[in-house]
Amino acid sequence: MTELRLVELSADTIVAVNTMSLKPGQEQFLAPTSYAVAGAVVNPATAWQRVVLDGDEVVGFVSANFDEDAAQSHFRSVLWRINVDADDQGKGVGRFAVTGLIDEARTRGFDHVNVIYEAGDGGPEAFFRRVGFTPVDETEYGEVVAEIRL
Repeated sequence: MTELRLVELSADTIVAVNTMSLKPGQEQFLAPTSYAVAGAVVNPATAWQRVVLDGDEVVGFVSANFDEDAAQSHFRSVLWRINVDADDQGKGVGRFAVTGLIDEARTRGFDHVNVIYEAGDGGPEAFFRRVGFTPVDETEYGEVVAEIRL
């Protein structure tokens, strides 16, 4: 890894984001990237989408939403998606992306960030716990709602 940086999702980076690879079994925990990108079209004022670059190479993607008026509290400051290319997992890319997201949440005046995920072997729970998220609730569909306090 050279120096990681976060940049806004753009026409120049979206193809690389859509073609990032996953480790075997991870696909069951992840909706298509186009779902996350569509969120920015539907909610442009509240969506926050960034690409993690290592030099000029796309190695990660993070999508969040900040909406202080959301009806459900766990949707007010929420990490919707984080992808790290299979070859770059375990190298600090995801932690870097979450740190950038936390900085953005603070800048916007939030005191926490939530994430909602499906538990299971090979899923993202271990990562979310390592970076500081703690389970606090469950959705009506049985997904875990976890939170990191800022």
